[in-house]
Amino acid sequence: EKYRRRERYTPDELARELGLDPDWLRSPEGLALLSGDTAETTYAQAYSGHQFGQFNPVLGDGRALLLGELVDSDGRRRDLHLKGSGRTPFSRGGDGKAPLGPMLREHLMGEAMHALGIPTTRGLAVVSTGEEVLRQLGPEPGAILTRVAASHLRVGTFEFAATQRSLETRRELADYAIQRHWPDAASSENPPLELLRCVVHAQAQLIAQWMLVGFVHGVMNTDNMTISGETIDYGPCAFVDEFSLGAVFSSIDRGGRYAYGNQPGIALWNLSRFAETLLPVIDEEPN
Repeated sequence: EKYRRRERYTPDELARELGLDPDWLRSPEGLALLSGDTAETTYAQAYSGHQFGQFNPVLGDGRALLLGELVDSDGRRRDLHLKGSGRTPFSRGGDGKAPLGPMLREHLMGEAMHALGIPTTRGLAVVSTGEEVLRQLGPEPGAILTRVAASHLRVGTFEFAATQRSLETRRELADYAIQRHWPDAASSENPPLELLRCVVHAQAQLIAQWMLVGFVHGVMNTDNMTISGETIDYGPCAFVDEFSLGAVFSSIDRGGRYAYGNQPGIALWNLSRFAETLLPVIDEEPN
């Protein structure tokens, strides 16, 4: 409601929300932060994911690094994430860099969703690196997006814990997700079960809003579904120009798995995978 009531948007609003001075961000010191040059320790997060229905046990941030967290003016904890900053342990042979065009698109799409009142990650800044990155059509100018998110916990994060880590780690991850995003669930009779309900409810609301504005995410893999209920990862996405349930915006989605009209069903499918990771935490008795 706070965002729906806003009469106008200024580009520096997000910086001020995070307690950052927009003028400082434009200084050499600020630009060094936004390009990762001043970060002593960064983290590339590991996760699993069902990609077009096929499970990959080890994925991760191949071209993104977590700078750290800030507490904003409303007391909310937010992640600062650099996208396109170079190779990580999960790059799988890629250069870990990003062209300017896709980073600008992610920034613009995030701001459009924010202006529409739809939960989303947002771009704090896009910084040109001065490098050229090689892509299919030749060299393109490089850039880094500073992404702000409630967190980068994904359904794929829980899938990674379920396949790579102990049951105790799964419990710790569920407890952390509750503490970070759904604190009221902690006082319920079965907190992990309430966590599942909260995420299902948040995602149902999110996908309903996508459908209302004609938004097609394009790649609804489980590693692109957040526990917070925010839209994340604006790759091959679009707003439809005309109503078409079969609208697809990913060149590799030849079967239309992630078409506009399939998004509610895919959300349910992804949430079912999330539920599977929580079953032993909800109740140790399988039945």
